[in-house]
Amino acid sequence: EIDLPPDVKLVDGGTSPDLIAYTRAGDKMIIIDCAKAGGVKGTIYRFKPEDLAAGKGTLTSAHEMGVVENLNLMELVGNKPKDTVIIGIEPGEIDLGMELSATLQKRLPDLIKVVLKEIG
Repeated sequence: EIDLPPDVKLVDGGTSPDLIAYTRAGDKMIIIDCAKAGGVKGTIYRFKPEDLAAGKGTLTSAHEMGVVENLNLMELVGNKPKDTVIIGIEPGEIDLGMELSATLQKRLPDLIKVVLKEIG
């Protein structure tokens, strides 16, 4: 278990637009997802939404609504955070299921370090 600052919320965004309910304009949002950017599986990336729009990486998951679409919807309803950072990890293969692959399990401590650094 990790002690987080009191103003930090940890939310499982699920696979739908539920993320919108957890945001408020002005918040910083850190999104963690799989990201295909052509690197070795387990490589950790840091993107801004505009990087994805420019084609620097592709978030790949089983979400009904993708991260970029969620952010666009947040902007439409006036609920988009001022600062959004996406921490992505290169997947090996993507299968249906809720468990992490062996590669992601191995890289999880490094992923947590990156996110904690982003929190500050």
